Amino acid sequence: MISLLGFEILRPLDLAWIGLAPLLLLLGRAAYVRTQADVLLMVDPQRAAAFFGDRSLLAARVRLYCAVLALLLGGLSLSGPVRGFTLREIQRQGVDLVFCLDASKSMLVEDLGLSRLDEAKRQIKSVFPRLAGDRVALISFSGEARRIAPLTRDLRTLGWFLDGVDPADHALGGTDLAAALSDALDLFDGRTGASEAIVLITDGEDHGGRGFEVAVEAARRGIAVHVLGVGTHAGGKIPMPNGGWVRGPDGKEVVSRLASESLEEVARVTGGRYVGVEGAVLGLERLYREGISTLEGQVYDQGMERVPHDRFQWPLVLTIACMAVSMLLNERRSRTEGVLQ
Repeated sequence: MISLLGFEILRPLDLAWIGLAPLLLLLGRAAYVRTQADVLLMVDPQRAAAFFGDRSLLAARVRLYCAVLALLLGGLSLSGPVRGFTLREIQRQGVDLVFCLDASKSMLVEDLGLSRLDEAKRQIKSVFPRLAGDRVALISFSGEARRIAPLTRDLRTLGWFLDGVDPADHALGGTDLAAALSDALDLFDGRTGASEAIVLITDGEDHGGRGFEVAVEAARRGIAVHVLGVGTHAGGKIPMPNGGWVRGPDGKEVVSRLASESLEEVARVTGGRYVGVEGAVLGLERLYREGISTLEGQVYDQGMERVPHDRFQWPLVLTIACMAVSMLLNERRSRTEGVLQ
């Protein structure tokens, strides 16, 4: 903030309106001179003198100066002037949230109009505006889990890491839900689920087979696992990096389908919620609203905050007064012009 005329200015860029005042003053004076010349061309000098007498000249100047002053005061009012403040006690709360993002090759299937992985990233970013104050971590997994970002409130950096998640970064193929959930639980350092939650984002093909066991452990600690099922029940073929499709041991092309039943069971046993992306434009937004936003949250910042007193009303009232004076003088001018005609 900057200071001006004893006020602290919240929006200094709006003071640019004040810079138009000199221009308005020059244009007003030029218009008056032009009007005087035009009148002298149309009427005789004696009648013109009645129009441009001392009183008329004074009224014109007052009218112009009122308009300029209204612009100055209006710019000051728009800039958000404040003066004085009140101390208010604040307490900021947030939850700890871990996104477990499936980065297995089956997430490259494009049965949602785009790849499942790209859709999952889009879903995660859709809730970023709601995560102010929350600490968020990111784990990507396939046959093993990788901790991409620890618990952080820096969502900008988290989004950058999220964009870089790629199945090629995982040496071990397959999908191990247990590895992802175990790593997520470790991030909570033994805490209960009063302010913690896990969001599992996957197509549900659990090749490790232990995902439900770890979900039971999460339930024992009171930590809910909310699940976003990404994919369709019709499924799709898994693309290869160099073209073609992934084939099974029998030589047939593999079709990956959403395994929603097992994912619903993981959510149910932990007290979480399950939402499938198919048919839900913003499924993760719904999960956050119905499940995560209801958590109590833990206090991470408290103290006293200065609440400034708005004073924009002062210059605003003067602006209106100047405009009113200018309009009244303008009306009198119009009557005078009518007499001359």
